[in-house]
Amino acid sequence: MLVSPALEQQFVLFGIAMLALMTTAQLPAFTARQRSFAWPVGLLSVAVLAFAAAIAVRWLRESQGPFLTLYDILLSNIFSLSAISLFMIWRRRHLQMTLLLSGPLLLLLGVWLVNVPALAVPLPATFDNYWLWLHVLSGKIFLGVCLVSASSAGLLLLARLAPRAGLVASLAAQTEIRTAVWSNLFLAFIFHSLMLLAGSVWAHSAWGRYWSWDPLETWTLATWITLGAILHARATFKSMPDLLGYWLVVGVFALAFLSFFGVPFISIAAHKGLM
Repeated sequence: MLVSPALEQQFVLFGIAMLALMTTAQLPAFTARQRSFAWPVGLLSVAVLAFAAAIAVRWLRESQGPFLTLYDILLSNIFSLSAISLFMIWRRRHLQMTLLLSGPLLLLLGVWLVNVPALAVPLPATFDNYWLWLHVLSGKIFLGVCLVSASSAGLLLLARLAPRAGLVASLAAQTEIRTAVWSNLFLAFIFHSLMLLAGSVWAHSAWGRYWSWDPLETWTLATWITLGAILHARATFKSMPDLLGYWLVVGVFALAFLSFFGVPFISIAAHKGLM
């Protein structure tokens, strides 16, 4: 009973309900001058616990990590994206406002999750090694910190485009969020590089080759090159307009998101996006 699919589904639905409540609780923040994000952050914390419980129940039942199916990938990424966002908010208080943008995306993934089959597929023995774990963990941290960077950039863009809303009114908040944009993007680049290196070694043990230029590998490499180019431009051209930089950060997250949640599921290659 402890590891039944019904219990797992209950945890998933409860977590998605918390994300829906979190998104709804933030709506007044677009118009109100006095903003409190205590409720949204609390609801996100409960959602993280619910998704962690769902993964634990599934893991105990299937005796393997959430690696293979679209359901596994969505469930594990909703947990990791939520948990990393929560951790970054804990480190930088003003990043609470980024939930205005990342919250709806998390909810969208949750709605997608409940509309796909929850069947499990056995993990092939040749796939199961430490390099897979390092590859997957690096990929999740990359996407999580990239989401925080992009939502921070998007928040600053909204503040510039709609100044009357007063989304980022104080200088301290602007400074902290601006710092988060670039520090998290740099961190994303580091973990993306680690993901590529670990993935190459793992692919050699799984399929006998380090790289094959399949669609997922190609799009992932394009994301890495774009990330590096943005960081290089930021470091080289000191006069690069802030708005241009923010748009580029949002754009590279969109590219990464498509690489994670688009390309693997339309590709006919063997590499189906084990994230």
